[in-house]
Amino acid sequence: MAKKKIVLAYSGGLDTSVILKWLQKNYDADIVAYAADVGLEHELDGLEEKARKTGAASVHILDLKEEFVRDYVFRALKAGAVYEDQYLLGTSLARPLIAKHQVDVARKEGAWAVSHGATGKGNDQVRFELTFKALAPDLVIIAPWRTWDFKSRTELIAFAQENGIPVPATVEKPYSMDKNCLHISYEGGVLEDPWNEPRADMFLTTANIESAPDTPEEVAILFEAGMPVSVNGTALSPYNLLKTLNEYGGRHGIGRVDIVENRLVGIKSRGVYETPGGTLLWQAHRQLETLVLDRATMHFKQHIALKYAEMAYNGEWFCPLKQALDAFIDTTQEKVTGEVRLRLHKGNMITLGRRSKYSMYNAELATFEKETVYNQRDAEGFINLFGLQIKYAALRDRASKD
Repeated sequence: MAKKKIVLAYSGGLDTSVILKWLQKNYDADIVAYAADVGLEHELDGLEEKARKTGAASVHILDLKEEFVRDYVFRALKAGAVYEDQYLLGTSLARPLIAKHQVDVARKEGAWAVSHGATGKGNDQVRFELTFKALAPDLVIIAPWRTWDFKSRTELIAFAQENGIPVPATVEKPYSMDKNCLHISYEGGVLEDPWNEPRADMFLTTANIESAPDTPEEVAILFEAGMPVSVNGTALSPYNLLKTLNEYGGRHGIGRVDIVENRLVGIKSRGVYETPGGTLLWQAHRQLETLVLDRATMHFKQHIALKYAEMAYNGEWFCPLKQALDAFIDTTQEKVTGEVRLRLHKGNMITLGRRSKYSMYNAELATFEKETVYNQRDAEGFINLFGLQIKYAALRDRASKD
C-alpha cells in the first residue's frame, strides 16, 4: 500500500528545512516539497537538491512571478490597499497565491495533507489555512509550530545541526526574512526591540540615503484601467514592470518602512520592510485617481481600501466579500487610464504631473482668474441649503437657553 503524502510549503530556510525532517520523523508519509517563485531570484538555486537531501520524496518548484504581480499585487494596487497606513502587504499578498498552488500540487500528487512553516503567533498561519479551507476543505492541515516541542529558532538551529541540515540562520543572527518581488520583510533578532535602529547593512534592495544619487531622476508610469503597463514609454509585463520600478526606487532609497503593526492574533509586531517599486506604483496610482474619479466614488473607495487591506492582511483573499469588493473596484478603475510623472531623490518621490483622457479636471472651472463657466452667486443658495440643519440646530439651542 502506497504511503500517504504530505505537501510542504518549502523555502529551504530554517523553519521549513527542519519541518521537512520533522514530518519524516513523525508521520508515516512521503513528504513532497513545494516551492513558489514569487521573485526569489537566486534563493531558489540548489533548492531541489537541498530538499531531496533533506528527505523530500519529490519536489515541485513553480514560477508564479507574473501571476503574483498581475493578479495579486496589481489587484491590491487598484484597491489602494495599505494596511495601517504604511504596509503595502508584500507578504500578505503572496501567501494566498502560494497556498492556492500548494492545493494544486496536493491534488496532482494525491496528497492527504498540506503543511506550512508559519508560527502560532503570526498572521501567515491564518493566510495559508483560510486558503486551504476555501479551496480544499477536505485536506488535513499540519502546522508543526503549533504542535512540536521546539520553543525557539535557536532550538531549530540546534536540531538542524544535529541532522546535518544546512540553514542560513545562525544563533548570532537569527533574522527572519521574507522576500518576493514586491518587498523584503525583516523581523526577529535585535529588531524585536522597537527602540533598536535597523542596521544599514541589513537592507538589500534600497540604497541608504547617504549613498543615493545626488542627481534626481524622473520616471513616468502609464496605466490602463488601473493597471500599470509601461515605464518611461516602454511596455512591460507585470513582473518586469515591477522589477524595473524596484530598480528605480531602490537606487534612490525609496520604500523603506519601519512599523509596529497589529497582527490578527492580537500581538503587536515590529517589522521593517523594503518596497521600492510598490511605493512608486501606489503613489502614481493614487495621483491618477485624483484626476479621474468623481468625489463620491473616490471618497467611498477610500473606505473600501481600508477594508480590503484588512482582509488581505487577514488572509481572506478567497472569501465572498473580497470577491464582491473586487467587482466594485474593477468598476471604479474603468477610466483610471493615464500617465503620472514622479521625481525620485534621496528617499523622496515628488509628483511632477498627471494626465488622462478621462480627466475630470477643468481648468476653466478651477481657475482663480476671470472665467465665464461658473456663477459664483449660485454658491449662496447651495450654502444656505447645505447649512440649513446646522443653522436651525443653533437656533434651537439658543432658544432652549432663553
